[in-house]
Amino acid sequence: IMSDTYCTDCKRNTEVVFDHAAGDTVCSECGLVLESRSIDESSEWRTFADDSGDHDPNRVGGPVNPFLADAALSTVISRSTNGSNADSSLARLQNRGGDPDRAIVLAFKTISSMADRLSLVTTIKDRASELYKRLEDQKCTRGRNLEALVAGCIYIACRQEGKPRTVKEICSMVAGGATKKEIGRAKEFIVKQLKVEMGESMEMGTIHAGDYLRRFCSNLGMSNEEVKAVQETVQKSGDYDIRQRSPISIAAAIIFMITQLSDSKKPLRDISIATTVAEGTIKNSYRDLYPHAAKIIPEWYAKERDVKNLSIPKA
Repeated sequence: IMSDTYCTDCKRNTEVVFDHAAGDTVCSECGLVLESRSIDESSEWRTFADDSGDHDPNRVGGPVNPFLADAALSTVISRSTNGSNADSSLARLQNRGGDPDRAIVLAFKTISSMADRLSLVTTIKDRASELYKRLEDQKCTRGRNLEALVAGCIYIACRQEGKPRTVKEICSMVAGGATKKEIGRAKEFIVKQLKVEMGESMEMGTIHAGDYLRRFCSNLGMSNEEVKAVQETVQKSGDYDIRQRSPISIAAAIIFMITQLSDSKKPLRDISIATTVAEGTIKNSYRDLYPHAAKIIPEWYAKERDVKNLSIPKA
C-alpha cells in the first residue's frame, strides 16, 4: 500500500510503502525505514466456512474451561447445511451418547449472564463457577432450583472476594424469578454442603457498612466530598451500639443523613432504590443514628449548628 509521507532524508513528501508483514513504513525513493513495528489495526479475520455461504469470521473455539471434564476442548460435530447424509449421521450418533456436561454448562452460562448484569469481575465469576462445580461433584444439585443455586453461589463468591452484594440486588437480576427466601435457603444449603470439604475457605467474613458505600454513592451520583463524609461517618458510627441494625440499613441511613446536609438533597425514595433498603427501614435506622449525629458527622463537612438543622425523626 502506498501513500505520501514526509521523508527526513529526502526532505520532502515522498511515496512510502507499508510492509504489513514486517510492520515497516519505507520511503520508496531512498529506502529509509520511517517507522518500524507499527501495529496493523485492520481486521485479522479469515473465513474458514465451507461453501454454504455462512461467512463466519470466527476461527477459534471457545476458551479453555478447567471446570469441565474435557476442559471444553472436545469436538462437536454439527449438522451440514448442504444436506449431507454422512455429516447428519455423525452428528446424530454423537448426540445419542448424551452430553454429561450439559447441565453444568447451562449453570456456567447462567452464572456468566447474571455476573454480567451485576457488573462483576472475572474473579468473582470464576469463584462462583468453582462453588457450583463442587456442588455438582457432590451430586446434590438435582431437583433443586438452578437459578436459586446460581444466585447463592454468586452471593457467596462476592462475599469471599470482598465485593459483597445484597440478596435483593442479586434477586433483582435472577431471570428465572427465584425469590429472596429461595436464594437465602440456597446460600445456607451451599455453605452446609461445602463446609466439610472446603473448611475455612468457605468463610465469608463479616459484612461492614463500608463494604457497600462506594457502589451506593455511585448509584446516587454523589460528589467525592459527600462520599468521603459518608465513609468517615460510617467509620465513627461503629463506636456506638445502633440496636443491631444491619450494615446495609446503617449505610443507607447515613447516606440519607449526609445528603440532607448537602445542596443536592436526595429524596428518601431515590436512596431506597439505590440501596435496595425499604424506606421504613431507612427511617428506623436514621432514628437510631440521629442522637449521635453531632459526634459521628465529620466537623469539616458540617458544623454543629448545621447538624441541628437535620430533620427530627418521627417517633
